[in-house]
Amino acid sequence: MLTGKRVKIKAKGRVFEGTVMPSFTENFVLKLENGYNVGFTEYELIEILEDVEKAPIKKEIRKKDGLPEVKIISTGGTIASRIDYRTGAVTSQFTAEEIISDVPEIADICNISTELLYNILSENMKPYYWIELARRIYEALKSHEGVIVTHGTDTMHYSSSAVSFMISTPKPIIFVGSQRSSDRPSSDAVINLLCSAKLSVSDVGEVLVCMHGTTNDDFCYAHRGVKVRKMHTSRRDAFQSINTKPVAKINYPSLEIEWLSWRFRRDERELSLRDKLEEKVVLIKFFPGLSPEIIEFFYSKGYRGFVIEGTGLGHVSTDWIETLKKICGDSIVVMTSQCLNGKVCNRVYDTGRDLLNAGVIEGGDMLPETALVKLMFLLGNYKFEIAKELLKVNMVGEIESRSMY
Repeated sequence: MLTGKRVKIKAKGRVFEGTVMPSFTENFVLKLENGYNVGFTEYELIEILEDVEKAPIKKEIRKKDGLPEVKIISTGGTIASRIDYRTGAVTSQFTAEEIISDVPEIADICNISTELLYNILSENMKPYYWIELARRIYEALKSHEGVIVTHGTDTMHYSSSAVSFMISTPKPIIFVGSQRSSDRPSSDAVINLLCSAKLSVSDVGEVLVCMHGTTNDDFCYAHRGVKVRKMHTSRRDAFQSINTKPVAKINYPSLEIEWLSWRFRRDERELSLRDKLEEKVVLIKFFPGLSPEIIEFFYSKGYRGFVIEGTGLGHVSTDWIETLKKICGDSIVVMTSQCLNGKVCNRVYDTGRDLLNAGVIEGGDMLPETALVKLMFLLGNYKFEIAKELLKVNMVGEIESRSMY
């Protein structure tokens, strides 16, 4: 069985060296030294060179006197992943310490300590994981100048929103991921981590998401944790700020920061934590023909928080009006838009006015995911009427007063 071994073969009149990958066809698949895979229908085995190491070698993290202390909390995801040579799939295997030991340049920016909290792909995140993550970040901020959270990209904007509401922070909290695993030649992990490290010792005092700004290796953007969304399945510049500018541009390789839209600066707020979330909140995407029975179902199961992704300016079918009237007395219903860009306005058309009369709350230009997390936070930490009022308040930059984008 050659899978997982480094070999030398002869094929197509040339000699190739690489690692044998699992193949589900008749082709012989080899991962070359440059990180790319090639397949061969015919080949001659020349030599078996060695077994590929099952995990990276842990290296000592260098520390320098006088540099700020930064905590890295790893939750897994692609940035903490490598090829599993048994299956050929990408799996979470690296610890935070192993990731940083492969990026020694960070030692010139800050002194790193690491903690492996989870080693999961982000689709497996759950609200109680956000609570534990917020608690760990809160404790780390008491003794560190900033915190970096390594996270899978698919649900990173949910986690960054949750932490934004749960922690009032006087220091940087930087979420970072990668679209390509660290052992791929096109990986964005190293640059994203370096830019995040620079942000973690900067003068900002809020939760940010740091990812590639273009498909090139020229700069990263720092996005506000409640105004960012993954907008592409695989591009390295998948993350974009919605309805606002990015907070900063971090140029590479200089790591010079260009500030674009401040909200909170370092030491502007006192450190505090509200770590309760109401999980019985649901996000419903409206589509033509969707019955209001879906609202009634969740209401019957004890749900009292509803975020609706409506059409255009924030609409659903007029068939929903009576049902919404019934539940708005003891529930909070927030209207957002599937359009993402722009803001909800239920005062233009009759349907919108009927929704307002029924008790539905306009979500402004909040992203649907951010509105979901905010409502979970408010219902978990405040009485009903206070939560209802705070939903309309711009607490951490989640609602822009004017939509310019």
